[in-house]
Amino acid sequence: MEKQQKIISMFDNIAKTYDIANRVLSFGVDKSWRKKGCELAYHYNGKESVDLVVDVACGTGDMMSFWSNTAKRKGIQLLSILGIDPSVGMVEVGKKKFPDFEFKIATATDLGIEDSSADIISISYGIRNVVEREEAFREFHRKLKDGGLVVILEFTKNPNGGVFTGLRDFYMTKLLPVIGGAISRNREAYSYLPNSIGDFITSEEMVSELEKTGFEILENRSFSMGISSLFIARKVN
Repeated sequence: MEKQQKIISMFDNIAKTYDIANRVLSFGVDKSWRKKGCELAYHYNGKESVDLVVDVACGTGDMMSFWSNTAKRKGIQLLSILGIDPSVGMVEVGKKKFPDFEFKIATATDLGIEDSSADIISISYGIRNVVEREEAFREFHRKLKDGGLVVILEFTKNPNGGVFTGLRDFYMTKLLPVIGGAISRNREAYSYLPNSIGDFITSEEMVSELEKTGFEILENRSFSMGISSLFIARKVN
């Protein structure tokens, strides 16, 4: 728990510059990845009305806006969207950006919502910051309706990355801490963010953990030569 609290405190400290960090980490193309994740999830959900989407580790609310805007574009009635994050600093920024959205201070392992209440639970570029990851997956399973979907976007480790991955890793481990540190005046945080990718699990390991906790994998794809991965899984048991 001490490690988890340290991560939360770090995000409190960089909340005002976190949106910039996400753009830099993803080379600015994370918007297309988020959009694709939402579109595919609504497709797999297959319903014209969705009661509740919960975005975990919502940060400043970016993914929530994609859920909302994609639903409107597809003519889907999204009745409620809830953003959950343990960082008070992040949520405060999110409330200013999106005053019409509902936010809640809570953790991935204890969402603080009713069991079997969510149609979709998403977590974008946040699962690698959850120390008790499998417990979080069990919590997602409990809170989803039968047949509900979990949607994960993440920078996963690629053991066979090749030249491009080598260049990306050099950029993230050597240049990003300098750039992000200058923006936020917190070099430690911007050293942690890219290092956390290198220390993270592979896509295959992610799939195994999801299946182990009662999910059926519907999508497992990578974007932009393996920079980002998308997982969509359905609650089956």
